[in-house]
Amino acid sequence: MNNELQRRVTEGPLTPFQLFAIGICVCLNMVDGFDILAMSFAASGVKADWHLTDSQLGYLFSAGLVGMGIGSLTIAPWADRLGRRPIVLLSVTLAGLGMVGSAAAPGFPQLLLLRVLTGLGIGGTIASVAVIVSEYAPARWRSVALAIYATGYSVGATIGGALTALAVQRFGWRSAFAIGGLLSLILVPVAWRRLPESLDFLLTRRPPSALRRVNDLLLAMRQEAVSVLPDSRQGEAAPARALALRALVTRTTILAWFVFFCTMAGFYFVVSWTPRLLSAAGMASSSGMTGGVLLNLGGIVGSLLYAWGASRANARWLLTLSLVGTALLVGVFGLSIDNLTAALWIALMLGMIANCAMAGLYAVGPTLYPTAVRATGMGSAIGIGRAGAILAPVISGTLLDAGWTPAHLYVLFAIPYAAAALATLGISMAVAENHS
Repeated sequence: MNNELQRRVTEGPLTPFQLFAIGICVCLNMVDGFDILAMSFAASGVKADWHLTDSQLGYLFSAGLVGMGIGSLTIAPWADRLGRRPIVLLSVTLAGLGMVGSAAAPGFPQLLLLRVLTGLGIGGTIASVAVIVSEYAPARWRSVALAIYATGYSVGATIGGALTALAVQRFGWRSAFAIGGLLSLILVPVAWRRLPESLDFLLTRRPPSALRRVNDLLLAMRQEAVSVLPDSRQGEAAPARALALRALVTRTTILAWFVFFCTMAGFYFVVSWTPRLLSAAGMASSSGMTGGVLLNLGGIVGSLLYAWGASRANARWLLTLSLVGTALLVGVFGLSIDNLTAALWIALMLGMIANCAMAGLYAVGPTLYPTAVRATGMGSAIGIGRAGAILAPVISGTLLDAGWTPAHLYVLFAIPYAAAALATLGISMAVAENHS
């Protein structure tokens, strides 16, 4: 980005316009949280209606994640070419239509395909909106803004979980997808009217009417307008393939991909299977849903705690501590799953610390990439992370069919969190070497 205008934004105040833009991104991230919990809460009803095995349920959990991975890797990079805003609008529409279609699915194959379609939309959305948050937050508030953005997942899952828990008991599992789809589609006109295009994108790619659009954004942020667009730095004016490869394939970003992979594998196992596994451990279906809601209620608190901590400490070190804490609590939760009271309290604490780790991913990730390939970089990290998320539910379902207990599974999935903590330490050391 052009140095002078970049300095204005990164060193300027956090204006109401920027806060509103970040707020819309938080709401868009809620779609991801709502969708995951909708599938979790619908799982028991889907299994009973269609006589599915646990392995087939695992495929349904993973189908949405397959779509998210594909969307992050294939749709999100277009945001670096066509703009963040149009890709977000397209992606949210796809997600909403996929969820509405899931509510009317006549059978397992159709629901599987519709889960992939929903995931495509969510994958294209979350990588792009995380970049918008990063670009509109002043430097001193960037980690905080990204951590607050991450709370959208937990807020969506908590609100969606509460609505869905009531709706599923009264209207059946299809209502979970219907509610999520309608709420997602309602966000489309809101984003159409109020979601701004990335200022960095306008200055780097220079689409038609770029000067007018840049000045509109500057005035909205209480900045002085410019008469002409300043010269772009040559390296960012036309991001070539070689530049993209140099920016993406580094020791730091490869470690980041590993962290995303391991963290999302553990996280999506926990949020996808916990309601079902609590029920399988002998609890009532309503208790399983309560556990799922508590996970995400704790997630709201955890993400906000991370945001508070990121304003006072190094975001990467906070991420490392969150990963270590999550590894310990996942194992403890597995050993306590047969005790309802203990399991529900631990679920609340696990939700807090696990979502601290997820908030850390989105706070640290965008800072590792230059503007010209930021959406591509985050898309690649999220896409690789979703690969871990895809494998986790499938492996879990297969192991359950093979006779594994829920306790064994939770102890197993503490391992990826521990590995991610070690890799995050490697990132911190690599960044320190680059700055020395």
